[in-house]
Amino acid sequence: MLEENVILVNENDEQIGLMPKLEAHEKAVLHRAFSVFVLNSTNEIMLQQRAGQKYHSPLLWTNTCCSHQREGETNIQAGNRRLFEEMGFKTELKELFHFIYKAPFDNGLTEHELDHVMIGYYNDAPVINPEEVEDWKWMKIEDVKMDMELQPALYTVWFKIIFDEFYYFLEEHKSPLSLNSSTDNP
Repeated sequence: MLEENVILVNENDEQIGLMPKLEAHEKAVLHRAFSVFVLNSTNEIMLQQRAGQKYHSPLLWTNTCCSHQREGETNIQAGNRRLFEEMGFKTELKELFHFIYKAPFDNGLTEHELDHVMIGYYNDAPVINPEEVEDWKWMKIEDVKMDMELQPALYTVWFKIIFDEFYYFLEEHKSPLSLNSSTDNP
């Protein structure tokens, strides 16, 4: 199987080239990425534990799914593709914001990404791809935040950054499914 390319971008998210994914992480070159957060009707986030064979951050807990856009693919198309590939389901996604981060890993690789954060809503269990995902669970937003403070080594770096800097975005976009259920009960 050919290694996937990532889309190299400048700080304005304008494409400036393509590079094999591993090379981009070895050279710490800024590239486009995305992170998907799926919430259920009780405002829990579906977390995934990355598979043990991942070349960085194996077995760490993170958001529902994340990856890199392919050339010619919109952020939403990429999010939907990867959500289905990793977690085995589809749901409507909405882009919330993007940010740039740079994080070196112990194995000599560095994530330097312009990360587009998306949200979706879903209530059922996923059908995980064991090549990508070790495990999954639902956790309340506030419980994730507390656990991350107590046990930061259990979580991916980008997930911690999103929570530290953008927690309020998740709070502002709690599930409309929960709003519907609360309006049904007087």
